[in-house]
Amino acid sequence: MSGGHSQYKPSSGLMKWLDARLPLPRLVYDSFVAYPVPRNLNNWYTFGAILSAILVLQIVTGVVLAMHYVASTDLAFNSIEHIMRDVNYGWLMRRLHANGASFFFVAVYIHMFRSMYYGSYKEPREVLWILGVILFILMIATAFMGYVLPWGQMSFWAATVITGLFSAIPFIGETIQLWLLGGFAVDNATLNRFFSLHYLLPFIIAGVVVLHVWALHVSGQTNPTGVEVKNMRKETVPFTPYATIKDLFALMVFLLVMAWFVFYLPDFLGHPDNYIPADPLKTPAHIVPEWYFLPFYAILRAVDFNIGIPFTEVVLIDSKLGGVIAMFASLIVLLFLPWLDTSKVRSGNYRPMFRQFFLIFVVVCIGLGWLGSKPAEGGYVIAAQVLTAWYFLHFLVILPWLSRYETPKPIPASIADAVLADESSASSADKKTAPQAAE
Repeated sequence: MSGGHSQYKPSSGLMKWLDARLPLPRLVYDSFVAYPVPRNLNNWYTFGAILSAILVLQIVTGVVLAMHYVASTDLAFNSIEHIMRDVNYGWLMRRLHANGASFFFVAVYIHMFRSMYYGSYKEPREVLWILGVILFILMIATAFMGYVLPWGQMSFWAATVITGLFSAIPFIGETIQLWLLGGFAVDNATLNRFFSLHYLLPFIIAGVVVLHVWALHVSGQTNPTGVEVKNMRKETVPFTPYATIKDLFALMVFLLVMAWFVFYLPDFLGHPDNYIPADPLKTPAHIVPEWYFLPFYAILRAVDFNIGIPFTEVVLIDSKLGGVIAMFASLIVLLFLPWLDTSKVRSGNYRPMFRQFFLIFVVVCIGLGWLGSKPAEGGYVIAAQVLTAWYFLHFLVILPWLSRYETPKPIPASIADAVLADESSASSADKKTAPQAAE
């Protein structure tokens, strides 16, 4: 579904002059005012706008913090304290930025699960989905580097552990690790590199977001039925004011919840050890990343065994390399989702078996997040191995199997039919409850 011919009409001589030379107002009007969206979009579709707003917030607060931050192992921790105590509203900028990162991931996880459930990755939106996964990977890299900057105990040791994983990659691993560290250990050069990349990557993310939105406008917005728009007049509404108002309301609610954490629970989502200055001579009892990395951390630690030739002592992949492969594979497999799920039915609303397996998958992801926060010992490791196996089975076995053998429910002929059916069902329910209320 595309926007069709432009309906923009310049309102003044100046706008006509600008439109003939740099049609930026026309682009904004066609993309965010007159752009047609399906009329049956629900609240799960508001998280794209929420993510855009949070990205702007993160860039603005990040630029302000960068003005006062000192990327030095001797001064980094104290510069954060200086920002919190001495800079005007520095405490607010720091809390908004730190909690904003957590809520950024809350929104992106909901956005991705919604896309998976409603089949937003299916043809012709494969590129849209791939760009979204690339954005997710860039977010992970940016957030990890930002986590190191406060130079607390958990920052230092998380950087030591994660950069050490690259040494497990054959042939090029040590070279990559050396480039990341800027030396042979996590030190001042590492902090400078992470600060530079953490400052740069959000602007790259913003550029990929533009491509993501462009791809969305070319292929058109999906909707809960998974049915393509057939009648623009009956089945779509202008983005403004209909979608704009819904997005703004959802954003206000989301920011209200975030404000609660910023003002009343500012350190709830962080780790207490990160308020201790980094000490290379004192290892924390339990090294954990931020909560939004925990599912992948659990997958990394689930591989605690070597892979080799049976009945011999030949090791092909040791446990360290196996964990790294599993962690990166858990991200890379997302890129191939459009070709792993080949069902012609997009929406999970009309795929009963898919819906059950999708709910199991969500529980598995939450379970991996919980296990990532636990020590890598005993039953926690076994549980992580089981959930990791299910994570990959979902993509590589279950989805291809469902695509071939699942019997979906009848899908509506059009969005208009689905909307009228929902309205009819609601009206029937109201008529049934009315006599009971009267009694």
